[in-house]
Amino acid sequence: MESSTPIPKIEVKLNFKWQGLLIAIIVGLVIWAIPTPEGLSSRAWGMLALFVATIVAIIAKAMPMGAATLVALVISGLTGLTPISAKQGDVGMLSGFSNGTIWLIGIAMFLSRAVIKTGLGKRIALYFVARFGKKMMGVAYGMALADVVIGPGIPSASARGGGIMYPIMQSIADAYDSKPGPTARRAGAFLAIAVSQIDTIVCTMFLTAMAGNPLIAELAQSQGVTISWMTWFLGAIVPGIVCLIALPYFVYLIYPPELKDTPKMAEMAREELKNMGPMSQAEWILALDFILLLFLWTVGDLAFHISATVSAFIGLVILLLTNIMSWKNIVSETTAWDTMFWFAVLVMMANALNKYGAIAWISNHISSSVGSLDWPIAFSVLVLVYFYTRYFFASAMAHISAMYLAFVAAAIAVGTPPMIAAIGLGYTSTLSMSLTQYAGGPGPALFGSGYNTTGQWWGVSFVVSLLSLAIWFGVGGAWMKVLGWW
Repeated sequence: MESSTPIPKIEVKLNFKWQGLLIAIIVGLVIWAIPTPEGLSSRAWGMLALFVATIVAIIAKAMPMGAATLVALVISGLTGLTPISAKQGDVGMLSGFSNGTIWLIGIAMFLSRAVIKTGLGKRIALYFVARFGKKMMGVAYGMALADVVIGPGIPSASARGGGIMYPIMQSIADAYDSKPGPTARRAGAFLAIAVSQIDTIVCTMFLTAMAGNPLIAELAQSQGVTISWMTWFLGAIVPGIVCLIALPYFVYLIYPPELKDTPKMAEMAREELKNMGPMSQAEWILALDFILLLFLWTVGDLAFHISATVSAFIGLVILLLTNIMSWKNIVSETTAWDTMFWFAVLVMMANALNKYGAIAWISNHISSSVGSLDWPIAFSVLVLVYFYTRYFFASAMAHISAMYLAFVAAAIAVGTPPMIAAIGLGYTSTLSMSLTQYAGGPGPALFGSGYNTTGQWWGVSFVVSLLSLAIWFGVGGAWMKVLGWW
């Protein structure tokens, strides 16, 4: 008898950190055990307890984000908080998975893989460094221009900043023998923080430049505010451009590199471009597909009644038919599918909190603390609290999920024009990503290079955040007045 292939043994072990999970369970049970406050239903209070426990589990990294939301999804179904077959007044357990915004961000992540796979993103970055890289400030501005060009199609700050910009930044530092330690300030320390700040600005400029932005748009919809791709971009374009010009130079002034001239870098970039050869057919198709997508995202909804999600599907189909992305590539893009899953669950839970009255209850308590102030002052206070609480979150999605909807509702309650409240706090959600090295985006990779201490990163980033907020809510506020949003 022929021997069969032995069945591999599966090691059974806990797939979670029990300390973090225990904290999340205790927090959830404590909230649930508290008598339901006046003005709330038991269902609303139960959903709030489950939601807070889920966010705590995510913050504590008790398990992967997708796994944490899956556990929450099962509990919400078992307890009847979100029944599988929703009736009037209910929120369906699986309602988030039919949300168009979920698919927009997922497809955009598929497209971003093509940008990296074909080398187009790297080519664009090298092109701008070659053109402007003779000075250290030119290097920073060249990387900023490259990030702006590829930003709309790569909804991941980590992919852009960590996957494309970071290796180029590292090669620049290495070329001038700038290493972690005594020579860090020669080039690497400045570039690491500058790239982090630039990536944050680009994330704030485009709805599809970061996974959290479509979630913000979806949550804003529940407050009656519609934020399309074009609306987001239109509000961000002026303060975004001012920030891209001002912030890298400001970092240069307060945290200057020892090297000011970098002629070697421009030459290295040109040499690397030469080694890459001319643009391939796949890169040309991808570039044209990218231009088509930008056209459809900006005017498609208004002129042709094509939604941003349908436009994204069109772009993906083009790449699929031309074999730039195979179906196997799409199926194996685990990050996108993972994001779509937890995104859908969080949207479902947020919608349930809003529909069951929990958000209105929370926002009333928040707004009552600033209700005696005029709305511009009250809104400014809410923005500052919302922005700097980011120090306590290691995930953009956790911060947005936990606080955005309640703060928007509170801002509207104190008289802030709804569009200003929704999009202003939306921009704030992304801008706060640059505060710490763990707040999201490319920070972990850039800080992990070892060029900056925690004190340097936090100190410089805090000072820059003051100028950033002044620009977005000074220049940006004036621009939104011109747009007629308030």
